[in-house]
This record gives sequence, structure tokens and C-alpha cells, in this order.
Amino acid sequence: MDNKDLMTVGSIRRKIIFFALNIFLGNLFQQLYNTVDSIIVGNFIGSNALAAVSSAGNLVFLVIGLFIGISIGAGVVISNFVGARDSQHVSLAVHSTVALGLLFSVILTVIGVVFAPPVLKMMNTPVKVLPESITYFRIYFGGAFGFVMYNTFVGILRATGDSKHPLYYLIISSIINIVLDLVLIAGLGMGVGAAAFATAVSQIISALLAFYRLTHIDADYKIEIKKIGFDKSMTRKIISYGLPSGLQNSVMSLSNVVIQSYINTFGEYAMAGIGAYSKIEGFVFIPITSFAMAITTFVGQNIGAGEIDRTKKGIRFGLISTIVSCIIIGGVLIAFSEPLLGLFDKHPQVIAFGIGRAHVVSMFFFLCGFSHFMAAVLRGAGKPMSALLVFLVCWCVVRIIVIMVFSNIFPTIYLTHWVYPITWTLSTISFIVIYKRTDLNKLHI
Repeated sequence: MDNKDLMTVGSIRRKIIFFALNIFLGNLFQQLYNTVDSIIVGNFIGSNALAAVSSAGNLVFLVIGLFIGISIGAGVVISNFVGARDSQHVSLAVHSTVALGLLFSVILTVIGVVFAPPVLKMMNTPVKVLPESITYFRIYFGGAFGFVMYNTFVGILRATGDSKHPLYYLIISSIINIVLDLVLIAGLGMGVGAAAFATAVSQIISALLAFYRLTHIDADYKIEIKKIGFDKSMTRKIISYGLPSGLQNSVMSLSNVVIQSYINTFGEYAMAGIGAYSKIEGFVFIPITSFAMAITTFVGQNIGAGEIDRTKKGIRFGLISTIVSCIIIGGVLIAFSEPLLGLFDKHPQVIAFGIGRAHVVSMFFFLCGFSHFMAAVLRGAGKPMSALLVFLVCWCVVRIIVIMVFSNIFPTIYLTHWVYPITWTLSTISFIVIYKRTDLNKLHI
């Protein structure tokens, strides 16, 4: 294993910043092409099409969140063996992870194609939006192989300390996605299905690029096709760490689906406006996600190497960086929400709904960032169940109860705005208590 990629040696700040920076740039390009999808759809097809894409978004992540969590768990296991310089178990973990990814690709394709119509109807999707939502959802999941295997391969690379190559692949796929959007939608006048097709194609290409890298590198984590398969013990370990992370993603998405169902009752302008804001908000989560991914790998490798003091110093630095980033970006979003929303749709009602959400939640992004960061620390330390329980209670159960109980008492769209900072506050308090009671010296994976 090349020391230059290991996070157990060298400057803590430099390792975390450069690892997070590459993830930041990669996520920036990914969010960029997701946003361009919506901008092109909103401007060239219309508000109903934008509402269709936005409505499908939360449901998409609900379905794929579980499987992305498995890849996160695999990354924790691999990073721990990398830190311990255990070549044999690194190889076993990598090939078991790839086998799981292939299995999940098939499962996701079937789920997405078969269950799209009934689930979208359960979400109170308006009749005029429903056909386009179903089309987008089915085509997107027709390319499930692309996003599942991309996350699988990139998870392996990042677990070993390589965040540069995932960045290169995302830049390439982003350009491909944007070009296809412009050609198919703006140029040929095709519908929302073209946006889903463009995304699927770009993700498949990025997955193939990552696969080529992993099959041609001279390292412990090289993929050899003949070795791909399920090692019983390793697969069990990966699932035991990945399942809580996947369930965490799913329970968060479940609450968002319930909230989206309530938003849908306010009509297509509310769906389009808040959907457009969600695309903008995605840029806010880029630094949060970047530092979270970096700290998971950092903690996993350093605990594997027995570097507990180094682990604690890295956690402090990463947390401060995350909170400061959230405060700055939240202020920018409040100041520029109106012109940013206007990029998606010029209709005043669409913009008004988006501004309403932005002005409420942007002030509290630092609480969201704190919670995501501490959850990443616990995952890297081999305690994913603690993070799952916090998100299950605070971000799922509490949110659903608030919406179900108070939507009849206060039938206003602002209820869907304030439920986020309230639950972010609860999760922040919970993570502070859990971390203070966690002894990193006693943890192992």
C-alpha cells in the first residue's frame, strides 16, 4: 500500500483537507449535472415536468439509500484493514463488496421498474404530473447498474485514501450528462425520460472508468474478476456495518417522502418551487458530505492502525471545518435565493414557494452539518447503530409525527420548513451525548 494515500501518516489537516477537497469537487460536479437536469427540464419542458422530476427525487433516494449504505459499510471495513496493513482481508473485502454490488444492481432494477406507479400514487402525486414521474423513475432505475456499481467502486477507492480518481470520473460523467441533456431535451425536444436516460448513461460510464482503474492497479485492492464472490465471514461483516448506514439513509428518505406527500397537496407550483430549492440546497450539503466521507475514512484507517490521539485531533479539525462551511453557505443562500430559484422557473409562485423554504432552513444548516459529521465519525469508529438510532428517532419518527399531527391544526406549507431545524436540533443534542460517552480507545472493527 502506497503511504501517500494512507491517512495514518502525515499532516492531519493536509490529509483531511485534500481528501475532502477532491470529494467536494466531485460532488460539486455531480450536483451540477443534477441541477442542470432540473434547469433544462424547467425551462424547456415546463413546470409540470420540473414537478415530476422533483417528486421522483425523494423516492429515488428512498430506494437507493439502503444500497448506498452497504457500500459505506464496505468502505469502513476496507479502510480499517488498510490502516492495519492487512492485505489478505483487504482483498477479501473488496471482492465481496463487488459481488454485493452486482446483486443489488439486479434487485434495484426490478424494484424501480415494477413499483414506481403504486408508490408515486401513494405520495399524492397530482394526476397531471404522475405520467412523467413514472417515466422518469422507471428509466432512471433501468440504469441501476451504473449508480450502484459506481458507488461500489468509488467506495473502494476512497476507503484506500484515493479521492482523486473518483473526482476525475465524476467530471467526465457530468460533462456527458449535460451534453446529453442539451442535445436530447433542448435540441430534440424530448421529455423528462431523456433527462433520466442522460443520467443513467453518464453513471454507467463513470462506473466503467472506476472499474478499469481497479482492475489495472498494482495494489492490495485490485479487482480480479475470477475472485469476485461472497466470502461468508467478510460479507457478514460488511452487511453488519453497512446495513445501519443504509437504513439511516432510508429512514431519512422515508420522512422526506411523507413530507413530499404533504407538499404535493399544495399543487404543482409548490412541488416545483421546493423541488428547485432542494437542488440548490444540494450544494450546501457538498461540504457536509465531503468532510463526512473524509472523516469516515480517516477514523477507520487510524483506529485500524491504533492511532487514537491522531483520530481525536482529526475529528476536532473536521468538525470545525464543517460548521464554518455551513454557516457561510447558509448566509449566501439566504441572500441569493431569489435569483437562484429563477434559474429553474420564472413563475412567481414557484419562486415564492422556494424562497419560503430557503429563508427558514438556511439559518440552521450548521446543526445539520454537525449531525452528519458526528454520524460519519461513529460509522468510521464501527458504531453505525448509534447513528442509525439517532436519525431513526429524530429525523424519521419525530418528523412524521409532526407532519401527521400538526398538518390538520396548521395546514400551511411552512410546517414542512420548520420540521427540519427542529429535528436537526434534537439530533445535535443526541450526538453530543453519545460522543461524550464513547471511548475511542476501546473500539475496533
